[in-house]
Amino acid sequence: MSHTRVPLVEIAFRNMDHSPSVEDRVRAQIDKLGQFHGHIMACRVVVEAHHRHQHKGHLYHVRVDVTVPNAELVASRDPAKHQAHEDVYVAVRDAFDAMRRQLTESARKQRGDVKHHEVPPHGRVRQIEPAADFGIIETTDGREIRFSSASVVDHDFDSLEVGDTVWFTEVQSDDGPAASTVHVEGKRHVVG
Repeated sequence: MSHTRVPLVEIAFRNMDHSPSVEDRVRAQIDKLGQFHGHIMACRVVVEAHHRHQHKGHLYHVRVDVTVPNAELVASRDPAKHQAHEDVYVAVRDAFDAMRRQLTESARKQRGDVKHHEVPPHGRVRQIEPAADFGIIETTDGREIRFSSASVVDHDFDSLEVGDTVWFTEVQSDDGPAASTVHVEGKRHVVG
């Protein structure tokens, strides 16, 4: 699939030295974003190191901001809750995976593929594996849908419980049906 290059790219490093190899990885990820949305106007990425007090080394936080027509999309993961982000390359991968899901959803909405009056699929959390960073939703029609912590919106993945009622956006992944976004019913974070 052909795609256009992102016209405005900004990459910043905080609390760490500039790394050409990390920058190369970030630029490669940015170049792939055009496959998921054809009208990306800008992409800003911040790679930040957080020092851990009890352990040696750092946890890495990667924030990806993408500007598309009529929207500003943000993918950002809290490193304190995701031990895999001890590796800066894993942090980069996870942040861009989350951004790709948002871009796919944004492009679908712009094309009109998502009808706003449709009731999204619902189900209950059947299984949660925080160490492996995934969970399984059993849908109301008996299917199983896999999701990761990056899919959970307005709720903390680590505080999900088996039996929680959720609604979600379903996508096809390499491993079959998956939830790109998961909303927990009755437990939404309300911004005051």
